[in-house]
Amino acid sequence: MIAIDVVGSINLDLVASGARLPAPGETVTGATLARHPGGKGANQALAAARLGATVRMFGRVGADPFAEEALALLRAGGVDLAGVGVDPAAPTGVALIAVSPEAENQIVVAPGANAACEPKHLPERFDGALICQLELPVETVAAAAARATGLVVLNLAPAAPVPEALLARADLIVVNETEAAFYGSALEGTQALVALTLGARGAVLRRGRSDLARAEPPRITPVDTTGAGDAFVGALAVALAEGQPHGRALAFACAAGAAAATRPGAQPSLPLRREVEALMEPAR
Repeated sequence: MIAIDVVGSINLDLVASGARLPAPGETVTGATLARHPGGKGANQALAAARLGATVRMFGRVGADPFAEEALALLRAGGVDLAGVGVDPAAPTGVALIAVSPEAENQIVVAPGANAACEPKHLPERFDGALICQLELPVETVAAAAARATGLVVLNLAPAAPVPEALLARADLIVVNETEAAFYGSALEGTQALVALTLGARGAVLRRGRSDLARAEPPRITPVDTTGAGDAFVGALAVALAEGQPHGRALAFACAAGAAAATRPGAQPSLPLRREVEALMEPAR
């Protein structure tokens, strides 16, 4: 079984599902409210665990009632939480999410304790594969990558300026189209594999300017796309760490993302490995 460490955000998601998403300055009423554990880091950690990896989570929560709620599914999923610290001065991170009947969403994040996660809170060495995102301070992400000895997966989301050394250390970079436009030619200048997600059109895996593989997701009826991108990241990290060929790994990740979009919530929707492989069956 492969070992994956995740350094990233831990949130509680407050999800309002309504008839439509509001325009700027508009109030839309009649929505229903749900609460789910979330945060890109926590989502990707649970995604990898449900797909068969042994996972350790590193991050911060507040000393408040939201903390245990935010950690509940990670704990139930067997993720090692010894690296999750409690910040006495900052609240647990919260994401406010609006979801439309078409499964589109709008997200506002109040990072809380995530923003207080510093390099001193991390171990001096990561021996397994490492997954990071940008919902923690960039200096913390850079420190984690510099301490890694194995595969480094960097999800450049949300897009923000990062040091060249961080891009240079990454073995796999995952971006969507908006993020890819933000980073531009910097992605072509790295030696890393770059996975570009294209929503319902699938994904492409590149190195420099060369396409190495393309994959389309299985056809599904989307319910909520929240967490689908995190399922993709966790699945691609697992597949590449297992040594799967590029095309197979990308198809596996696309199927995981599609499976996550068929259920509401970020972490509750993350699929088990048998569910992902069942979705891939028609393509074989």
